[in-house]
Amino acid sequence: MASDKDELEHVIGCELRLLDPQVRASATAITALLHEDFREFGASGRVWDRDSIVPAVTADPGHEVRVDDMTAVWLAPDVVLLTYQVSRPGGLTLRSSVWRRDAVGWRLFFHQGTLQL
Repeated sequence: MASDKDELEHVIGCELRLLDPQVRASATAITALLHEDFREFGASGRVWDRDSIVPAVTADPGHEVRVDDMTAVWLAPDVVLLTYQVSRPGGLTLRSSVWRRDAVGWRLFFHQGTLQL
């Protein structure tokens, strides 16, 4: 059985996969990591669900980004909150993600990106 630390590291790995342009280019890979009820409040102010984000991300998977200060905390036995900062050529964003574990495994339930001024 995995320890709490192992589970947190697994969730961090899933989040980092979602930031990988090669993963982002695959609708199958992205869909597998997103919960059916996924929601995102994007840095642009747009609200996304799983059906709208998958084609948008695969059409423009982006480039490698730098991730700093990633922190994972348990919110409940099957819920983890990640917070971190992403640096890319367009600037910095603060990110938060809520991951839920269900019968399928760990999947992203909610994500928010906020431009850092």
